[in-house]
Amino acid sequence: QVQLVESGGGLVEAGGSLRLSCAASGSIFRIDVMGWYRQAPGKQRELVATITRGGTTNYADSVKGRFTISRDNVRNTVSLQMNSLKPEDTAVYYCNIYAVAVYWGRGTQITVSS
Repeated sequence: QVQLVESGGGLVEAGGSLRLSCAASGSIFRIDVMGWYRQAPGKQRELVATITRGGTTNYADSVKGRFTISRDNVRNTVSLQMNSLKPEDTAVYYCNIYAVAVYWGRGTQITVSS
């Protein structure tokens, strides 16, 4: 069984920063891709950023230049540094990994006030 535990959510003013972290544990042999997705009220879940085991990153256009994803392959953790936050970044953020199968965290709320 695989578990993903997210931390770092909260309330921040526009222009501020937050850092999300996610730790994967359980029966994991190898994690190929780790990432973050988000879902705002009334909207579909969307990709925020992903990172491969080799360090190749992919970002949604809306967060390029503001968010940075990183991972630790030894500790099976992935982080998302979010700077210059905007009210439209408000959403529940989900950790996601692809390790033979796809796994999701429970999500953490990010609220950016204007």
